[in-house]
Amino acid sequence: MSLSRLPYPRKRFSQNFLIDQNIVKKIVARAALRPDETVVEIGPGRGALTGALCQVASRVLAIEIDTELFHYLQQDLTHYSNLELSLGDALAYPYQTLPPKTVVVANLPYNISTPLLFTFFEARGSIDRMILMVQLEVAKRLVGKTGTRDYGVLSVLAQYFADVDLAFKVSRTCFRPRPDVESAIVELRLKPVDEMDSPEDIAQFIRVVKAAFSHRRKTLLNAMRDAGMAANVLKSVFDGTGIHGGRRAETLTVQDFQRLARVLLYR
Repeated sequence: MSLSRLPYPRKRFSQNFLIDQNIVKKIVARAALRPDETVVEIGPGRGALTGALCQVASRVLAIEIDTELFHYLQQDLTHYSNLELSLGDALAYPYQTLPPKTVVVANLPYNISTPLLFTFFEARGSIDRMILMVQLEVAKRLVGKTGTRDYGVLSVLAQYFADVDLAFKVSRTCFRPRPDVESAIVELRLKPVDEMDSPEDIAQFIRVVKAAFSHRRKTLLNAMRDAGMAANVLKSVFDGTGIHGGRRAETLTVQDFQRLARVLLYR
């Protein structure tokens, strides 16, 4: 295709192209990439961030679902020998095949940002850290503290798998077209696999967290019972952990949920 026309953004792919070079520089600085590191970028768009990443990383894998943008980038960024462009759905990519300590740096498509996060968590054996542009609302949930309105399933699970920081906010004026929401950069440093629970423990932890938050207005006992857990078992678990069943999910820490999950796994 000719480079005389930039590809137009498509709503169905949730495309809002980053146009502010100062923000690009801040993202790259936050990533603190080493020359030997592999970087994955999701939805490179018109390549504003891609070129900057290619200048500091050993290898950049950019995954783009939009065929027109993919072909545009093939021509516009051909001078970067360390760039690998992949055409396809980022949710379907086999991230487990990436080299250890891979870094994800991306302006995530907002319509799939949460499922992408959990896809990355599942590939934590290959990913060291993530520097991600997300909706400000999502960023607040990721760093949400116990007892606050932002604290919920996403907060607990993200903080279970990673150390999470809200790096800085990004105005909607930094994009074309302008999104309807404000954005923010978050950094997630994944915890080492050998320090995490077993797969069975992790599955149980996720089940318990989702059950506890399934009815935010209800007590732990009632919410988890409504999610299919036996009341007599729950009462025994609450007695054994010292966590009162009359509390609500947002009052529990990540460690509290881990205690509940571990005891429930063997009941």
